[in-house]
Amino acid sequence: MAEILRLEGISKKFGDTYANKDINLRVETGKVYSLLGENGAGKSTLMNILFGLYEADSGKIFVDGKEVKIRSPRDAIRLGIGMVHQHFMLVPALTVVENLVLAANEGSRLLTNARRVAKHIQEISQKYGLQIDPYRKVADLSVGQQQRVEIIKAIYHDCRVLILDEPTAVLTPQETEELYAIIERFQSENKSVIFISHKLNEVMHVSDVISVLRNGEIIATRRKEETDKQELARLMVGAQVKLAVEKAAAPCGEEVLRIENLRVRGRRGNLAVDGLNLVVHAGEIYGVAGVDGNGQREMVEAVTGLSRVEAGSVHILGKDLTNHTPGQVLQCGVAHIPEDRQNVGILMQDSLLKNLVLYDTNKPEYKTHRLIDWKKESAHAQQMIEKYGIKTPGLSTQIKYLSGGNQQKAVVARELEKHPKLLLAVYPTRGVDIGAIAFINREIVKARDAGCAVLLISAELDEIMNLSDRIGVMYGGRIIGEMNQAEATTEKIGMLMAGVQEEQAC
Repeated sequence: MAEILRLEGISKKFGDTYANKDINLRVETGKVYSLLGENGAGKSTLMNILFGLYEADSGKIFVDGKEVKIRSPRDAIRLGIGMVHQHFMLVPALTVVENLVLAANEGSRLLTNARRVAKHIQEISQKYGLQIDPYRKVADLSVGQQQRVEIIKAIYHDCRVLILDEPTAVLTPQETEELYAIIERFQSENKSVIFISHKLNEVMHVSDVISVLRNGEIIATRRKEETDKQELARLMVGAQVKLAVEKAAAPCGEEVLRIENLRVRGRRGNLAVDGLNLVVHAGEIYGVAGVDGNGQREMVEAVTGLSRVEAGSVHILGKDLTNHTPGQVLQCGVAHIPEDRQNVGILMQDSLLKNLVLYDTNKPEYKTHRLIDWKKESAHAQQMIEKYGIKTPGLSTQIKYLSGGNQQKAVVARELEKHPKLLLAVYPTRGVDIGAIAFINREIVKARDAGCAVLLISAELDEIMNLSDRIGVMYGGRIIGEMNQAEATTEKIGMLMAGVQEEQAC
């Protein structure tokens, strides 16, 4: 295979810390190269250098055998390099076509070019099976659809090397399969993909070559057929990793959460939750499986006071909290790891410190003479950083500058350290590395063992089956099947996720 891209001796420092150190990478045409590594290992930094968002301190980049200088994304795009970032670069208030016009730097000729751009979008959508309406507003698209828009943006500019940064972190299983099909089509045209992921199953599925980064250096490169998930996990963290969580039988206690006949409208006015009933007890993990878009988000928003309940009720520890404010709900011993960490879970413009101690500022133990004692707050925050392995230059660093995985760790740390009575864990391990996934899962089990009631929502069926004591499957805005962990099989849950009800599954 011909070489399309080569990196030689790429190094990048932030302060005294190497984000990348003497990295060499060779990409052949028509191949999928995966980059594995813990959060903060340097994967995204390396790709941001390749895409022109950062400039390397040293090293060379070659495209088609010729050394090139990439000083901006425009340079990268001109060379046939496209990138889909973990957090999308789209303007929500604009339509798909308007976003592409902006990306093409044709804003001054919007009326002239909109139809031509829309036609090209439709051609790309049809060719790659992306199914995107050019005239839909980005704000009205699901997260998976927004990712398709980013892929269309890259293909629109004749991309030959497509960088996908944590591409399945926000996708349903079905959308992940669709992404695999897009990648296969891309490969069939003799184009290449650089795939950043923490998910060992998908890396083993999609990759031709896998490189493992640790502490800014590539420590191993393997062809897929030469390795396995256990070796990759060990290479990532430098030690053996237990991929399964051990837990004793559930010490099931009092009823903590009761949802009865819940009806909630979605953002488009549709009935997203329709007659849902659910009970979670102290000391158990109730896992909710289901294809994304079947009312999971609206259910959680109703429980937390973020969405209005049209009918039905939400009781927490026997108290009717239907249509109470989020503040009132949180004061009842509720912790919430939200689906959308950047818009709901963290304050992007504030420091890591302020995000970690968000709930502490009114607690008397963190005050001196009625004023916040920032020395005590900093000590508490530092303990969380060490316990949860949050990689950061310091407490004062704005959280927006941390990787997505480290942002997620900060949210998980803050919520679990509340020692809640009820934990709403929505995609709690989204975007974090394999070592952190195992740690977070163990901490959730510890919370459950301490008597916390856990409502777990995850797109990872393995995670649902591994962690849950009971499993409910959502379809069409309601729980259509429920089972104990011992009764659960992927086949049984998969049938329910497709809306096929069987009496023995309930």
